[in-house]
Amino acid sequence: MIGHCFLNLYSSNHMQAIYKLPLKLEPQPEGGFTVTCPLLPELITEGDSVKEALANASDALTAIIETYEDLGRPLPPVLQRVSAYDTIAAETLVAVG
Repeated sequence: MIGHCFLNLYSSNHMQAIYKLPLKLEPQPEGGFTVTCPLLPELITEGDSVKEALANASDALTAIIETYEDLGRPLPPVLQRVSAYDTIAAETLVAVG
């Protein structure tokens, strides 16, 4: 399954940043999901459930952003930062149960 998800991140100054990007969740034969982002190849993680996989994707994106900052590199333009104060429409995943 693939869909646009929002990842909430906290930067080093504790300000919340919200990014919109497509995530691909692939079920694994042994259980759980592998998460990748077609637009950001550095983002690869996994989780035993959809909820855990999405939480791990947020952690992975935080690490990627911190690495770019540490290297003094600009963030890739595919990272769409959105304002928490604007109306946002997106396809997303919701784990129930």
